[in-house]
Amino acid sequence: MKTNIGISEKNTKEVAVILNQLLADEHVLYIKTRNYHWNIEGRNFMELHKFYETLYTELTELIDEIAERVRKIGHYAEGRLKDFIKLASLEEEDYTNDQLVQIKNLLDDHETIARAVRKNINKVEEEYKDAGTADFLTGLLKQHEQWAWMLRVYLK
Repeated sequence: MKTNIGISEKNTKEVAVILNQLLADEHVLYIKTRNYHWNIEGRNFMELHKFYETLYTELTELIDEIAERVRKIGHYAEGRLKDFIKLASLEEEDYTNDQLVQIKNLLDDHETIARAVRKNINKVEEEYKDAGTADFLTGLLKQHEQWAWMLRVYLK
């Protein structure tokens, strides 16, 4: 059954592309954060181990919300790893247990996602007439800005 929410199918399709690209980036970031959680070493091991666990747990919820948003606007959410790798703009990093490298990599990724989301908020609302997704993206932007700030303070 087609979605009849006041947005053309052409527009919801374009929004679904944006959301699926975001979903792919969030998965890459999730896996990277999980990897760092498993492989962290150093004096503040336990602090960062728990911090990374908080990050990837919250990313899990966010990923689910993005996929559900794609479904709400009438399209299918990507769900295969090979599709995530093709769609993602983020890249996996070499293995490292260096805390500063890990934190810098995660910070860069959260800021990259924040910039992409910020760029798409107005496009989704104005060009594709989807205020609901624009509002949803604004919430995601705030979350990535929060995580970026938390990571940034470790680099001071």
